[in-house]
Amino acid sequence: MTAQSPETTSTPRIVAKRGAREQFLSMNLVLEAIVVMFGTVVAVKFAQVGQLKLEAGTSSLWIMGGALAVMMIVASRLQKTEMGRYFGGVLQVPFLAMGLVVDLMIIPAIVFVAIWVASWWLGAKIDRERAEYDAAHPDEAPNA
Repeated sequence: MTAQSPETTSTPRIVAKRGAREQFLSMNLVLEAIVVMFGTVVAVKFAQVGQLKLEAGTSSLWIMGGALAVMMIVASRLQKTEMGRYFGGVLQVPFLAMGLVVDLMIIPAIVFVAIWVASWWLGAKIDRERAEYDAAHPDEAPNA
């Protein structure tokens, strides 16, 4: 019979939850990436039927839309850091600019940017309230 290590016999380790702002912003970016891909498909189809005039071919639309979607997915994973949150914020500009290429994209872009701003503010508020609660109740498991 082997002796158990102190880690297995002690109380379970408390794992703090991810921050609310991190979760909100990350999910928003993932959903935006999906909308960007759908918008890219629409832009390519508009270009193929002649409703969208392009100097370059449709491959440039695929590259730009795909690159923006990939950058949004990468940014969603970087929301733990302040720089990652600013990177996600900067990506809102080309997302809004898609509305200049495909008119139908301006409404979803405005809605998602508004959700981005609300998520930034509301998530920070929730994180602040969690921290205040944890400070006021140190004997309870924080964020367990």
